[in-house]
This record gives sequence, C-alpha cells and structure tokens, in this order.
Amino acid sequence: MQYPDFDPASADTPLDDAELQGLDELLQGLPVDGAMTLDGMDGYLTALLVGPPLIGLRPTADWLPAIWGGDPDPATPAPFASNQKKKRTTVLVLRHLQSLACALRDAPAQWEPIFSIAELPGTDGRELADATDWATGFLQATDLAPEGWQPLFADPALGPLLAPIALLGGDPALAARGESAPAAGGVSAPAADLDDPEVRDALSRAATEAVLALWARRGASL
Repeated sequence: MQYPDFDPASADTPLDDAELQGLDELLQGLPVDGAMTLDGMDGYLTALLVGPPLIGLRPTADWLPAIWGGDPDPATPAPFASNQKKKRTTVLVLRHLQSLACALRDAPAQWEPIFSIAELPGTDGRELADATDWATGFLQATDLAPEGWQPLFADPALGPLLAPIALLGGDPALAARGESAPAAGGVSAPAADLDDPEVRDALSRAATEAVLALWARRGASL
C-alpha cells in the first residue's frame, strides 16, 4: 500500500472520543507484537513534530507503519484484516497528527498530551498522570533520527527537560545523559522510583515542559 504524505495545510479535524477509543482498540487488537497504544502513538507523533527532522520532509512510509508494529509484507494489508482497515487507520493517524500540529502551532499553551490517568485511592478523587506509554512512543520517534536528537539530550537547557521522558520511556542511561542540571519535576534519574505513582505523576507532568520548550525552539528557528 502506498501511504499518503502528511499535508501540514490539511483541514484540522480532531478525532472525537469515540474515534480515539476505536483507534486504540483497533491497534491493541492487531495480531502482532509492538503495536502502540493510543498514548504511545500520541507521544510518537508529538516527537516527530517537535524534533528533527521536520516530519513533512520524511516519507510517510518511514514512520507510519511503526504505529501498528511494522509492515511484515507491504504488498499485503497485514497486520490488518483488509486494505480498507489499513487505509482507515492511516487516515485517523494523519488526522490526529494534524490536530497535534495545529494545537502546537496555534495555541501551544492549550496543547494536551494523551496520558493514562488514574484516581489515587483515598484522596477524594485526586488524579495522577502516567505518561509511561506516551514516553515510550516518544523515544521510538527519537530512534528514527538519533543523530538529530543526541545534541538535544546533551543541551544544557533541553537535556534536563528531556530526562523525565527518557526515564519514563525506559532509558535511564539517556535520562542521566541529559541531567547536566536537576531534572524537571524535581526527580533525578538515580533517585526516581518508577513504581511510585507519585513519581510517575511528577515526571509525566514535567514531560510537557520538554515538548513546549522543543516547540518554542523549533519556532525560533523557522
């Protein structure tokens, strides 16, 4: 299947809650290992937008199939049951990508990532964020262009902001590399206990700072 290119000038038609849930269920129901969750896809697409190189300069086939665990045989609809489902999923992903791009471009302060949210027992409804899957997806995108991301993790200003993402995404060595100063969220790589939901919440909320800082730097360079 030939994938359509991402068009930054396309209409902004964000997925509604039912479409987001349906997309998540579809991806998790595929008969493959490695398909992303909705959170992971959101982190993956976000990293493609805010990091190098610009997503519009990359062929869609270079990054899109990773969302559903890859294309075992590009000549077939696998891992989907039909080409129609594959095309439908592609459209939904590109729509979500465009909604992220428009949110960051037009109102970055109002941009919201998709994190898992859990209510903390015994706290009268206090909710804790868990960006583990989101950060894992984000790091998958950095693997597409490691030579472009390495200077960002080593940057004295951006490195500490990116450290929580690396830590949540399961790469403590990368997190430590970015910690030339205390990590955002007040949790350093050596001290972080990822089994503690309070720690995951602090790191998750700090992850948004990295995205906004990266986007601000991207805007300044355009």
